[in-house]
Amino acid sequence: MNYYKIYRVDSGIQIENASGQLTPVISENWNDCINQDHLFQFCEKQSYAGNSRASIQTPIDSQEIWAAGVTYLRSKVARMEESKESGGDTFYDKVYDAERPEIFYKGNKLRAVGQNGLVRIRKDSAWNVPEPELTLFINRNKQIAGYLIGNDMSSRDIEGENPLYLPQAKVYDASAGIGPCLLVTESPLAPETLISMRIFRAQQEVFQGDTTISQMKRSHTELRDYLTREMSFPQGAYLMTGTCIVPDPPFTLQANDEIHIQIEPIGTLIQTVHP
Repeated sequence: MNYYKIYRVDSGIQIENASGQLTPVISENWNDCINQDHLFQFCEKQSYAGNSRASIQTPIDSQEIWAAGVTYLRSKVARMEESKESGGDTFYDKVYDAERPEIFYKGNKLRAVGQNGLVRIRKDSAWNVPEPELTLFINRNKQIAGYLIGNDMSSRDIEGENPLYLPQAKVYDASAGIGPCLLVTESPLAPETLISMRIFRAQQEVFQGDTTISQMKRSHTELRDYLTREMSFPQGAYLMTGTCIVPDPPFTLQANDEIHIQIEPIGTLIQTVHP
């Protein structure tokens, strides 16, 4: 597969080709660069020679972050488990089979955390997990123009107590992991694309899981169409597409845990839980 990786860096923007060669983008801000027409062709026309990468920043400016839920069977089961006592399990059973997907607001630049950043867990929650998700970049023209790695930090006990508490379980400071770059491809990612997550505690692996995007019940275009049905995004939007990797209870994140989410060829998003 031919692809390019667009990085937001401290000096502006760098693009990396499939051979690992880099080039700076001159006179382009992030919003304009990623929203231009024919983004793959723009990357293709650049001259690649260097291999010195600047310091990576969170790849977001004016984009909103949204997320789709219960798009994998494992997510449905996990949501039903956490909300069984409250009687909310039937909601997640229904939404998995419904025509309309669950889509919710996840945050913006203020809530986003990039490569090697610190994500947070809520102080009023006792059951917190990361959720690794392939993330779509939908440009201002409502086209799926690229991919990122998403980490949908979630407080499962708050979410399970009542479905109406979902915004508090999902949206708070440093709850939206995104990065490390924007992958631009000539064709959509293959169904066998692997998503894997590893969690380390005191340098010891305490969780490992993986899945493929073929396990998703809904298509990327379907999720895009519902998100953009009655909303415009002048600078584009990021849409997390759901997770099929959920640690079984009683696992919960702790301060200083290190989260590694890998989706090739995007790369690996590495983040640490705020101490």
